[in-house]
Amino acid sequence: MLLSTWLTFMLASWAISFSPGAGALSAMTSGLRHGFARGYWNTAGLILGIMFQLAVVGIGLGTLLAASETAFAAVKYAGVAYLVYLGWRQFRAEAAPVSLEGGAPARESRRALVLRGFLINASNPKGTVFLLAVVPQFIDATRPLAAQYLAIAGTMALTDTVAMAFYTLLAAKVLRLMRSPVHIRWMNRAFGMLFMAAGVLLACFRRGH
Repeated sequence: MLLSTWLTFMLASWAISFSPGAGALSAMTSGLRHGFARGYWNTAGLILGIMFQLAVVGIGLGTLLAASETAFAAVKYAGVAYLVYLGWRQFRAEAAPVSLEGGAPARESRRALVLRGFLINASNPKGTVFLLAVVPQFIDATRPLAAQYLAIAGTMALTDTVAMAFYTLLAAKVLRLMRSPVHIRWMNRAFGMLFMAAGVLLACFRRGH
């Protein structure tokens, strides 16, 4: 990959990573509930989910997913169901007192946070279709493909690591300021409704949009 091509992709990747979406909501929810240190484990899962999506596109399954109405619908509605489930769970979460040391008491293990992040990104067919539309523009078919995909994967992992740190830290800092159980309860409801809204938007997504 030429340096000029990589720099262009780097700029696009920053824009993609900081764009509000299910990943950003997941990062903020984790920061809200667990503080930065524990909540940031969710980012590892989000990045693994992106790498999975990129691998799907790289080996050609993304093309099959985009071409098959049945496969696309199956993956899409699995993602919708998971987002709505997360939203309903967050909406009903009890308001827990906030400690001075680092956010809300742990309710999810690090493994659970990683798995949640992975499932959110890996089950989003919109991400696959998006990568199918964007990634080929930066691939030179006359050069070794593996090295180019590694460069793209590393760039996306870097920008997402920074972007999700920002969202997680933002929510964790807000949590420190909102110590009242009433405030935390309303924040849980707000994030829960946003997750469910993200699920509805994904349900409305059509290929080619």
